[in-house]
Amino acid sequence: MAIPFIYNLRSVKVRWLSSVVAVVGIAGTVGVFVAILAMAFGFRATLVSSGSPSNAIMMRAGSNSEMMGTVMLDKVHIIEGTPGIARDASGPLVSPEVVVIAPIPLKTSGTDANVQFRGVSPKALQVRPSARILRGRFLTPGLSELFVGKNAVKTYSGLDLGDTLRFAGMTWTVVGIFDSEGSAFDSEVWCDSALLNQAYNRPPYVYSSVTARLSSPAGFQAFKDRLTSDPQLNVSVDREIDYYASRSELFTTFILVIGMGVALVMGIGAIFGALNTMYSAVAERSREIATMRALGFGSISVVFSFMIEALLIAAVGGAIGCIAVLPLNGLTTSTLNFQTFSSIAFAFRISPALVLVGMIFALLMGLVGGTPPAIRAARRPVSAALREM
Repeated sequence: MAIPFIYNLRSVKVRWLSSVVAVVGIAGTVGVFVAILAMAFGFRATLVSSGSPSNAIMMRAGSNSEMMGTVMLDKVHIIEGTPGIARDASGPLVSPEVVVIAPIPLKTSGTDANVQFRGVSPKALQVRPSARILRGRFLTPGLSELFVGKNAVKTYSGLDLGDTLRFAGMTWTVVGIFDSEGSAFDSEVWCDSALLNQAYNRPPYVYSSVTARLSSPAGFQAFKDRLTSDPQLNVSVDREIDYYASRSELFTTFILVIGMGVALVMGIGAIFGALNTMYSAVAERSREIATMRALGFGSISVVFSFMIEALLIAAVGGAIGCIAVLPLNGLTTSTLNFQTFSSIAFAFRISPALVLVGMIFALLMGLVGGTPPAIRAARRPVSAALREM
């Protein structure tokens, strides 16, 4: 025979003060846990969305990032002539690019932060159609003009439309602002690749990477095999989406390890709070438990009843914790990308799946915190408790 659920509700209401302590502890733990996951997943989603399954990125073999890549112009020509690349009226959709970082003051503090500058070709927008012009226009090849991502405009000084910027010994003018649908490109500044090489005293026809639009995503493997089997090239070939996913792994792992450690410590504290609440309930309700046992409720029913009560408290705490962090969803912040040493803006992402994970974590804490007191309540001798009445 099961103990009615209304009994547990009334019990929590009567002992609301001790229940609130456990609820607050679980809510705080779940809130931190979900916020950390939202940060890690938001950063990963920002980088992954930078890549397209229809694009392939080529770098010098052995390079683990564009910053370390070197692709000469003669190799670019070979890549352009490889079957499998999409074409328009102007020719193959290939964009050889130069990537550097430069310090620009933050709007919030005035201190310098590293910004990724990308020297692009005139076909950059055809290769990356997700990048659309918000204001102004695309840069003109051969002119010292800047095409700036929307997050870079919000984050750094001197990058709004019409502003001039002095760096690398040249004066540049911002002629356009673009939106790349929340990807890492929104934190970049684009300019002409030849001028960027000139500004940094690099050879004019040396690039960091080459990005190509494929005629079909399904043709990637055949395209890769053609390039990697050519001894003249010595390049690595990756799907652009896979390349950017790999760029997120270091920071995401770092945040998850640190975050899980914090959540674990807080979770232990929350479990002790639940234990204290439930043990107090057992001590205060010894006569009630004895009476229920005398009325025919078995030890399993008592255990189940106390577990339901602990899970109820945990569920309330988990729900409060998840609701408390919902305002973070979509909030944009920035951090240093460990693999490029440039600053990148990203948004916290709290999905229904993440909220579900938070609730499961809360219920797990309630289960761990409620089991020992429930077993103790069920084992309490009935005769001893009745003599105390």
